[in-house]
Amino acid sequence: MSKKEIIVGLDIGTTKICCIVGEYQPATPTEPSEINIIGFGQSGSSGMRKGVVINIDSTVESIKKAVKEAENMAGIKISSAYVGIAGTHIKSFNSSGVVAVKDKEIQQQDIQRVIEAAKAVMIPQDREVLHVIPQEFIIDDQDGIREPVGMNGVRLEAKVHIVTGSISSAQNLIKCANKAGVGVTQLCLQPIASSAAVLSQDEKELGVALVDIGGGTTDIAIFREGALLYTSVLPIGGTHITNDISVGLRCSIENAEKIKVAYATAIASQVNEDETIEVPAVGEGKPRFVSRKILAEIVEARVEEMCSLIQQEIAKSGYAEMLAAGIVLTGGTTLLQGMVELGDFLFEIPLKRGVPIRLGGLKEVVNSPKYSTAVGLLKYGAERLGSHPQQHSVLGDGLQSLDGVIGKMGASVRSFMKDLF
Repeated sequence: MSKKEIIVGLDIGTTKICCIVGEYQPATPTEPSEINIIGFGQSGSSGMRKGVVINIDSTVESIKKAVKEAENMAGIKISSAYVGIAGTHIKSFNSSGVVAVKDKEIQQQDIQRVIEAAKAVMIPQDREVLHVIPQEFIIDDQDGIREPVGMNGVRLEAKVHIVTGSISSAQNLIKCANKAGVGVTQLCLQPIASSAAVLSQDEKELGVALVDIGGGTTDIAIFREGALLYTSVLPIGGTHITNDISVGLRCSIENAEKIKVAYATAIASQVNEDETIEVPAVGEGKPRFVSRKILAEIVEARVEEMCSLIQQEIAKSGYAEMLAAGIVLTGGTTLLQGMVELGDFLFEIPLKRGVPIRLGGLKEVVNSPKYSTAVGLLKYGAERLGSHPQQHSVLGDGLQSLDGVIGKMGASVRSFMKDLF
C-alpha cells in the first residue's frame, strides 16, 4: 500500500480564513486515489480587502487561530500549506509557442521547450507568472492533442493559459502565512482551486463557467474540452451586500451581516408585505422594526448588479456560447436565500450551486460552497503530490519564501498536463 500523505489547504479570504487538513491516499493498481478530511479550522478575517492584505498583524492572528483549530482536530503540527491567491491584481491571458522536434519523436524535454516558448511574453517587472496551464498541443497540422509524448512529428505547438499576479501582493500573502508559522508550498489561483473541488470532468469537457462568489471578490474560471480557457477576478462579493444593508437600514456592519444571514433574500417578490425584522440601533438608541421586503429589495438590487457584471465578464471572454454545462455557482455568498434562483432567471442558461465533491473522512464538515476554495487547495496539492511526492510534505521543517514558491511554479507544468488532460 502506498504511503499516505498529509496535505493542508489554507484559504485566506476577505471575510474568513479557513484551514483544512486532508490525508491523501495515492492511487494503487486496484484502488483510485482519495482524500480524507481529518482537520478543519476557521476564523474571521479583518485584515484583507478584495483578496489583498491590508493589515498584516490582523491577518497573521486570524491565520494562527484557524491553523490551531485544524491542528487540534487533526492531531498534527502544521508547518506548510497550499495557499489560495485572488484579487484584482490577477491578470491572465492565452499564449502559444512553437518548437522544432529534434528526433522526430516527441520527448518530455520537447514539451518543456515548447512551454517555455509559450511563456516567452513580456510582462511588467512588478508582476510574476503564477500558473502556466497547457490547453492543447498541435503536432504538424493535427490539433486537439492532449498528451503528445511518444508521437511523431517535426513541429510542436502548445497553446497555454498564463496567470500572472502582483509580486508585492503575493509576497504580503506569503509573509502573513510565514509569520503565522506556516510555510507556503505553493500559491494557487482561487478559481483554479475551487474548480478542482466542485466541477466534474464531464462539465469541463462540455463547457462550464465556475463562478466563485466570496466575501470580497468573485472569481471566474471557464473550461471547455477539459482545458482552462479563461480566468478572471472581479472586485465584488458578499461584503458589498452587507454594506448596502448597513447603509439602507442604518445599522452597524456587524449587525448588517447578522441580518443578511438570518433574513435576507435575493427575490423581493417572495416576501410578504407584513413581515418585519428587528434592526439594532447604532450606539445607545432603541432597536427599530422595518419591513423585511425593504431588506429584500436592497439585496435584490445588489445581486442583480453582481449577476450583470458576471454576465458581462463571461461575454467578454468570448466563450459565452460554448457553455453547454452552464454555470456553477459556489462560494459563501451563494448560500444567500434566492440567489441561485435569481441567477438562474437572469443568466438564462443552466445554473446550479456547486459544493465540494469526491471526498472522504469528515466530509460533512466541509460540505458547503463556502469551503470550495480550501477543499480545492487540498485537491490541487494532491495532484502536485502525484507528480512530485518528495517536494510537498507539509510536516517538514522550514518556511517557504516567495522565491521558492515562484521557483516551484515552473516545475508544476508537467503535472498540469496530467491533471487537466
